[in-house]
Amino acid sequence: MNRRPKIKDIAKALGVSPATVSRALSGSDLVTSETRARVRKTADALNYRPNASARSLRTARSMAVLMVVRDVGNPFYLDILKSVEATARAAGYSVLMGNTENDPEREIEYFDMLRDGHADGMILMTGKLPEEDGPRNRLPPNAPIVVALETIEGSGFPHVQIDNVAAACEAVEHLIGLGHRRIAHISGPVPEVMSLRRQEGYRRAMRNAGLAIPEAYEQRGDYLLHGGARACEALFKLPEPPTAIFVSNDEMAFGAIHHLRETGRDVPGDVSVVGFDDLYLSEAFYPPLTTVSQPRIDIGQQAMSILLKMLSGALVPAKPVVLPATLRVRGTTAPPKSA
Repeated sequence: MNRRPKIKDIAKALGVSPATVSRALSGSDLVTSETRARVRKTADALNYRPNASARSLRTARSMAVLMVVRDVGNPFYLDILKSVEATARAAGYSVLMGNTENDPEREIEYFDMLRDGHADGMILMTGKLPEEDGPRNRLPPNAPIVVALETIEGSGFPHVQIDNVAAACEAVEHLIGLGHRRIAHISGPVPEVMSLRRQEGYRRAMRNAGLAIPEAYEQRGDYLLHGGARACEALFKLPEPPTAIFVSNDEMAFGAIHHLRETGRDVPGDVSVVGFDDLYLSEAFYPPLTTVSQPRIDIGQQAMSILLKMLSGALVPAKPVVLPATLRVRGTTAPPKSA
């Protein structure tokens, strides 16, 4: 049987010290990004796998991190998880998935895992911290937590996100450019920050174009399929329904389109729809969904890299890491019939 490769084998192959290899695999800023890349490439070529149990004893760490999401059934998180896991594994960490389903008690349970040492750090994608109504809910100082996708204002944690206001504004400007003037919005849960920022992008585009927003044109959703359908139903009970809808995520956009079809309306012939997220199903949907594409692979890689830096004691960015989003124009948008 072949001997299991060790850190010193990687060091020998690259002509560097074992300490340099160890720092590179842990994501330390004490080595350059080029050296980290060379070390990880050589580690993969040698089929190096860290001895997690030995390393855990040596460092008094669990060598596991938590990735906590709202709904593990949402396919949006899959690419992020793959990227987080690839980055974590290269540094010798495993990834545990936490599924809160917006249940406050379940949210607290995952923070308990962090406090109790069952995980060394957390990538948080729910946009919420536990309510501080008791000692159990209080986070330790400098807790190793990275907030991804969402925003938790005043938390002091590093963030990895997109500019939701600008991305939403671009999506609505696309509809305005097609000639739509009656444009509605199905938001996410308000007053959550991400929902508010996408709503602000919608309002900004409408305001810049001099377009009025009737109060009922802003419908509150929940990021779920049926929530999108219910909000769309409310919009089309109005005396003057919209000719286009900007929806705050793809799952609700699917629900809205389903309701439109059930009521005999064509998309995009009668109503244009824009989503947000670019799920892998969005391109296979018929017609393919026009949507804002988030860089999920980059979000996962950046979030995990920052968490590794926190765990190694290195400095992390004080300002949020803001990644670019892209509007994917597909088949659910077209000029209104009146145009």
